[in-house]
Amino acid sequence: MNIPRRDFICTALAGTALLTANNALKGGEVVSMNEIKSPRICINTSTIREAKIPLDKLIPMIKGYGSIEPWINEIDDYVKSGKKLVDLKKQIADQGLVMESAIGFPQWCVDDDAQREKGFEEAKRCMGLVAELGGHKIAAPPAGASSPKSPQINLDAMGERYAKLIELGEQMGVMPQLEIWGPSKNLSKVSEAVYVATSAGHPKARLLLDAYHIFRGGSSFHSMKMIAGSAMDHFHINDYPAEPTRLEQNDSHRVYPGDGVAPLVETIASMLKNGFKGSMALELFNKEYYKQDPQLVLDTGYQKCKTVIDLAILNAKENIDQK
Repeated sequence: MNIPRRDFICTALAGTALLTANNALKGGEVVSMNEIKSPRICINTSTIREAKIPLDKLIPMIKGYGSIEPWINEIDDYVKSGKKLVDLKKQIADQGLVMESAIGFPQWCVDDDAQREKGFEEAKRCMGLVAELGGHKIAAPPAGASSPKSPQINLDAMGERYAKLIELGEQMGVMPQLEIWGPSKNLSKVSEAVYVATSAGHPKARLLLDAYHIFRGGSSFHSMKMIAGSAMDHFHINDYPAEPTRLEQNDSHRVYPGDGVAPLVETIASMLKNGFKGSMALELFNKEYYKQDPQLVLDTGYQKCKTVIDLAILNAKENIDQK
């Protein structure tokens, strides 16, 4: 980062203040008790990825969930099999699901001009696939800049690139959600994501945060209290164990919500009080779950998510009532 640490902290805090200021109401609460609603529960297909179930076979298995978040490579595999996206779009709708978002890895934020140009071309392709399926959001992680050997990218430059990515999203009708990766060399912390999102200077900038990545990147969950719900349309819900240590954990350590030590109830409650009205996607990579019946994993995951979210709603409403 080519900015003084003190200036960075002050600017990031100012950014989060701006994100919350427009929604602040009397008593310090953003919304009233009656405005708090249960977020739509989404399934990110990474949760049962090792079963390698084609998307058209997976859709009927998704019971209870309100939406789906597939990976771009799975959509590509569907198309390569000779099937049409219009049919998959209809199947998703007929199942009563929303095409929530998708996970792809266009290298939109890297410093290398040629590499970044290809990244934007890939972003356009990915957005096109999502649009064909009726979706309007896509993850925008720091792909290509996450390795320990990656150069440290200037956050202002990343903000400019994110603004350009949003402009592309406006053309395609699919908006990129700025995603943090906890172990990444770049964009690993909530504060960095807030800085980049605000420096983009675009009203449609949005954050995509993740319980595991908040923890893994060393951010405090208290930071979530500073972010307006309107700054997030989507959240990845998962949990993590007390051991091994933070730096020793990886994606495979993720567990069902409520089965770990993450302060999920309090965190989601603060998000709801701040006006979050988006969706929450279960995203796991647990190798033990991969060995189990995928239908069992899907059903268990939904119930675990619902339990935690219901407790968070109760927590949020009780806190508001006590005010």
